Amino acid sequence: MNLKDKADAYLRLARMDRPIGTLLLLWPCLMALLLAAGGMPDIKVLFIFIIGVVVMRACGCIINDYADRDLDSHVERTKSRPLASGEVSVKEALILFAVLGLFAFGLVLLLNPLVVKLSVVGIILTIIYPFTKRFTNMPQMFLGVVWSWSIPMAYAAQTGEVPAEAWWLFAANWCWTVAYDTMYAMVDRDDDLKVGIKSTAILFGRFDRQIIALFQLVALGCFIMAGLSAERGLLYGLGIITFVGFSLYQQKLIHGRERAPCFKAFLNNNWAGLSLFVALGADYLI
Repeated sequence: MNLKDKADAYLRLARMDRPIGTLLLLWPCLMALLLAAGGMPDIKVLFIFIIGVVVMRACGCIINDYADRDLDSHVERTKSRPLASGEVSVKEALILFAVLGLFAFGLVLLLNPLVVKLSVVGIILTIIYPFTKRFTNMPQMFLGVVWSWSIPMAYAAQTGEVPAEAWWLFAANWCWTVAYDTMYAMVDRDDDLKVGIKSTAILFGRFDRQIIALFQLVALGCFIMAGLSAERGLLYGLGIITFVGFSLYQQKLIHGRERAPCFKAFLNNNWAGLSLFVALGADYLI
């Protein structure tokens, strides 16, 4: 394999070709920075968190593929991943994970001690998550914690503390993550049952759509409470209404539990998150 092909394999291992996960991480992180700052956050903090989200999402994908390397070849959607296909060795993947992890930690060292402490917890959670699919039917609930951890970190970076209002946004994002990652798991449910991967899509069974709706509803309530805690106004309220519209559309897509529409519903969450972030930003701006 030549250098160009190897670089391409590394980029795909880090999911740089599929930014959806980065975007789903980014919107709540940016919302947390806006809420913590009461408007425009510190530029240095903003830059560090944007880069950090990109790098840590890559780290998460690499360690996930490392954990699933012997299973991915049996799943239609994942059998062409670089580790599963042999394009990248286990040693190369772990070295890339270490390099990116150290780079992310270096960024955090530019911030205050509380953020550094929270980042250590974050990297531990990132490493543990892929293995939860082996011993619990609720890995999506653990992922919700991992993907929400940037929220207390953002508050800590901007204000030096994590106030009570931060946990409304944390709870909202946790519920939202469980909802959309269960949609994602519905795509792989048949393959996961064959190879022994556990998920909430399997756990929820025939009640999957109803339970996803419940998580969406609770997420909505917590997003509202986060806005009320920060005394946000009409424009943020319009963002909430838009979020409801996207959630209803996603429910329509997953109604038949077919692979392609379920994956489309998962992808649609990017627009739901973007709409909330834009609404919050516009509310502060105007």
